[in-house]
Amino acid sequence: MKPLKAIITEDNVFMASVLQDMLHQYKSEISVLDVVHNGFDSIKKIKSLKPDVVFLDIELPDMTGFELLQQLDDISFKTIFTTSHSHYAIKAFRFNALDYLIKPINENELEEAIKKLHKTTDNSIDIKNALSNLQPQPIENQKLVLSTQNGTLRLPLKQITHIEGERNYSYIHLSNGGRELSSKNLAYFDDILTDKNFFRSHRSHLVNRYHVDALKDEKFVLKSGFEIPISRRKKTEADIWFYNDHSK
Repeated sequence: MKPLKAIITEDNVFMASVLQDMLHQYKSEISVLDVVHNGFDSIKKIKSLKPDVVFLDIELPDMTGFELLQQLDDISFKTIFTTSHSHYAIKAFRFNALDYLIKPINENELEEAIKKLHKTTDNSIDIKNALSNLQPQPIENQKLVLSTQNGTLRLPLKQITHIEGERNYSYIHLSNGGRELSSKNLAYFDDILTDKNFFRSHRSHLVNRYHVDALKDEKFVLKSGFEIPISRRKKTEADIWFYNDHSK
């Protein structure tokens, strides 16, 4: 098997050098073609060298990693984002099911990322989906991306009525009456969806505002008529969340 051709795009020269040294341990699997320190040079190198994988810093001096990708007509390479510990950035990566490494990069996590590179044929669809999510549009039109045993799910948020937690996994309930099983627990979805008009009304329920019709008897009533319980300790917060939106 030929080693994958890689480009490192990292504005911090020291961090770039460390990552290059770490990747040298995997030289039979990864061959670093070049190291660049800004988005403009990275775009030129990607077009000329046609790498198999790009290790892409999300915050560059002249643009973000996402802005860099938006300037490319062809994303035929795999992308592993690198970021400092930014909760906002990590939520975006999880929402779009993107591969990422937190700086300073952990050796075990790098090894896992390299193993995953060889298992996946392409992540360009997820990249394009993420770029679409970043475009100005109603939140409900954004797509939640989930990896499952049967492949990758891309669910527009407006199709999700609520998510029900069941121990260490979750059921994603859809507006067509169907549901999808995820190995992610409810806390995972609570973290990535609360800024996308979802509300955790109960330890076992996360509800989508797009589908809420009424608040009645300590329950959210969905447009379908289905009722979502509200725990006692969440009652005041639920009132504020519901009435602030419906008073507009």
